[in-house]
Amino acid sequence: MKHFFNRRETIVTEALDGLLLTSSAGRLARLDTFPEIKVILRADWDKSKVAIISGGGAGHEPSHAGFVGKGMLTAAVSGDIFASPSVDAVLTAIRAVTGPKGVLLVVKNYTGDRLNFGLAAEKARAEGFDVEMVIVADDIAIPGINQPRGVAGTLFVHKIAGYHAESGADLKTVAAQAAAAAHDIVSLGMSLSTCSVPGQAHEDRLGADEGELGLGIHGEPGVERIALQPVADLVATMTNRLAAKVDEAGDYALLINNLGAVPPLEMGVIANAVLSSPLAGRVRLVIGPGPMMTALNMNGFSLSLIRLDAAREAALKAAVEPHAWVPATELHEIAIIAAPRVSARDAATPASDDSRNRRLLTALCAHLISLEGELNRLDSRVGDGDTGSTVATGARSILSRIDALPLKDPAATMASVGEILSTSMGGSSGVLLSIFFTAASKAMAERADIAAALLAGLDRMTFYGGAGVGDRTMVDALAPALASLASGDVAAAAKAAAAGAESTKAMRKAKAGRASYVGEKDLEGVPDPGAVAVANVFEVAATLT
Repeated sequence: MKHFFNRRETIVTEALDGLLLTSSAGRLARLDTFPEIKVILRADWDKSKVAIISGGGAGHEPSHAGFVGKGMLTAAVSGDIFASPSVDAVLTAIRAVTGPKGVLLVVKNYTGDRLNFGLAAEKARAEGFDVEMVIVADDIAIPGINQPRGVAGTLFVHKIAGYHAESGADLKTVAAQAAAAAHDIVSLGMSLSTCSVPGQAHEDRLGADEGELGLGIHGEPGVERIALQPVADLVATMTNRLAAKVDEAGDYALLINNLGAVPPLEMGVIANAVLSSPLAGRVRLVIGPGPMMTALNMNGFSLSLIRLDAAREAALKAAVEPHAWVPATELHEIAIIAAPRVSARDAATPASDDSRNRRLLTALCAHLISLEGELNRLDSRVGDGDTGSTVATGARSILSRIDALPLKDPAATMASVGEILSTSMGGSSGVLLSIFFTAASKAMAERADIAAALLAGLDRMTFYGGAGVGDRTMVDALAPALASLASGDVAAAAKAAAAGAESTKAMRKAKAGRASYVGEKDLEGVPDPGAVAVANVFEVAATLT
């Protein structure tokens, strides 16, 4: 798979420097031990409170450095991609941030992390530092395992420990709150792909129609492969297993975590499915959805639950400095606000008849319908071959509703035609003509001048559509025709429209519409079908006036 990076050897340090450069000035810093020892810490830290340190291998961004800041972590220690940081790196971080009140290490339950953080803790104690360590083992994917993995639920511990430390609690209290929280967390993930490590060959073990339930955040195989299903079914499997691991009584906080590559649109669908499931009845707070503990570019997500009490709820809802933490929100119903209703005064003008306007509109529509085949033929050479069908559909729709039109009121009739075309005529042509007639209607209502009104419609159509004379569109016939119509001579307008349509034959480059994708040789000698349709409209109008 493709990745954005320079060299595999520098990807982690460059990413961490990217974080530092894009954080507010004076908020974060790194120790001068880069690149061998990678420690990100609070730049404003004064060692007056209990320090909170976490970390692990890179590849889980924004974890762990993204959660360094007031109210959460004091420092984060990073290893290389999916590799635990060394004992020296952890010990260096402890020395850098630990003051008289001590330090809490928050460690995910992986062997490398336990050993390296553990040995660093023992060495730090020997140096006189007051150190406690909490191990998070929240993954319920593998039944009966002695050492469950630590996954995204670790973020709950970061938040709760950081809250109590920031509040001034002593190390014993902070560690006790963190340990109790870790005990009450359950998490489960699922993915449609494994992750790909930059600079390494990638082979996805999953088939095209398979997903994997319970895989680890380093791409470790899950507990089972499952057939690709609708999100509601996948979520039901996960929430049922999570529900079996929590108490039936009590409220919970839910963290919806993007494992790296799920688009925001799909994460919204996932969130809706989870919060529409029976599990939602136990959820009080929601954090996410968002990428909080990722697995590089894994196309998956995880769900984590923690049992709430008053202290945890306060901790999870407290504002923090790191932007990577998604603020908790109370679970709530969707708010629905009534849309404006059209009053009787704003309703469409009642139907009325006018023999002259009926005859003109009927003749124009009938003629456009008769041109369906010819316009499609022309469009097949310069577009996608549907201009005739599109125009004919609009014309048929107008004819089918002619008895409901306010024909005695030209302004209201144009408004009704614009409304009909917006719903019945497909493609951009329908929208453009709807804009044309809608804007012309407004202008006509303000001043009873049909030529000026139509020019106002053209102005709005070209503004929104972006095409002008010379761009090889219907505008090449419509603009000169309406300019001539301003003098009151419909026959002159028809001649101008015909000349405009004919001029498109020599335009070897279209600048708008589907014809803009067609080569010059294919356009040569073929008129724009939209312009031809306009010319025919004016020709018919000239014979009837």
